Amino acid sequence: MDVAIVGHLGNATYLAAIAVGGTVFNMIYWLFAFLRMGTSGLSAQAHGGGDSRGLDLVLERGVAVALGAGALLVILYYPIEVVAFTIMDVDGETAVLARRYFEILIWGAPAVLLTYTFTGWTLGRKNSRGPMWVAFVINVSNIVVSLVLVVGLRFKIEGVAIGTLSAQWLGAAVFALMIVRRYRPRLYGVKYVVDSKALGQFFRVNSDIFLRTLCLVAVTVWFTRSGASQGTLMLAVNTLLMQFFMFFSYFMDGFAFAGESLCGNSYGEHDGQQLRLTVKALLKWGAGVAGVFTLVYFLGGEWIVERLSDDREVIAATGEYLDWVVVIPAAGFMAFTWDGVFIGITRTRSMLGSMAVSSALYFALYFILFPWVGNHGLWIAFLGYLLSRGVYLQVVSRRLLNTFDKTVD
Repeated sequence: MDVAIVGHLGNATYLAAIAVGGTVFNMIYWLFAFLRMGTSGLSAQAHGGGDSRGLDLVLERGVAVALGAGALLVILYYPIEVVAFTIMDVDGETAVLARRYFEILIWGAPAVLLTYTFTGWTLGRKNSRGPMWVAFVINVSNIVVSLVLVVGLRFKIEGVAIGTLSAQWLGAAVFALMIVRRYRPRLYGVKYVVDSKALGQFFRVNSDIFLRTLCLVAVTVWFTRSGASQGTLMLAVNTLLMQFFMFFSYFMDGFAFAGESLCGNSYGEHDGQQLRLTVKALLKWGAGVAGVFTLVYFLGGEWIVERLSDDREVIAATGEYLDWVVVIPAAGFMAFTWDGVFIGITRTRSMLGSMAVSSALYFALYFILFPWVGNHGLWIAFLGYLLSRGVYLQVVSRRLLNTFDKTVD
């Protein structure tokens, strides 16, 4: 939404600033993705095993970590800003606008991390409708407030940031209220939250996800940095094209979240047959959705770009690279699907392995191809990274599922 709004302000610099600011927040928040992924897998297994006390403690631990980490991010925002923008290596008007965006949105850190925890916990309870409605509230409020501030009051990038910030806090508040009213989780206190055995499992799972996310952040930051190194125009082009990936990823996240919840519950119930049936169904539906998106992007790619921006120079430059976004669904659907399965059964070490291998491939392809074919090489490297993640987990899954079947027998 932020991209679509600033894309109609008539200046590619705004798009470039959103790209940089958005990547900085991705870099920060994705490091805490374990709060959603780890919470989802652990709560799903507790729910499947009928452990209501363990389920409530997973939530309590997640909330404690989210609030502490969120407060720390706000307190340390200045050194984080300096380091992040040094890594991004941008200057001029783009850097000024991106810093404004960052300095407003950083105040939403506790809300974002709480939402991560709440989402993981409710998904673990097989409740995907709750997160859906919260996401609906967040996005609608973001759209309304941002449009009022940007279009009505001419706030420009500050209006977009304030709109997103208000939506983040509203979403966290609505989510907390929903959980309290529907589930009434018990609070067990510090003594039980810091139980050494439970904390050991919590941090073992989450350390793998944290390291995996470091690799993901490295790929994303390098992608944006490479666009910035080619100038404002190419940074704006890559920002528009990346929306195709983001849009597809949100649909595929639905199947990944289903995998986390259903596979985690099957694992907790020791039901190997149901686990295999779920995996088969997820891959089947994931492939179907990938096919639909491939067709949509092939037929309507130019139309989508024109909805995101009215800058004719940016639109014209984007056309040269549109073929790559058509390949995104086929290259990426397995990675999203298997991520959900492996999170649900808390086999996070395999996820770390897949991300490490695919990230190494990404950088190898980039350094080989980019000097020869420029931005095309960047996109080839990104697609290779997506495809290799899914293939790696597909291969590893056979051994894991066979091992689980023997354990159940």
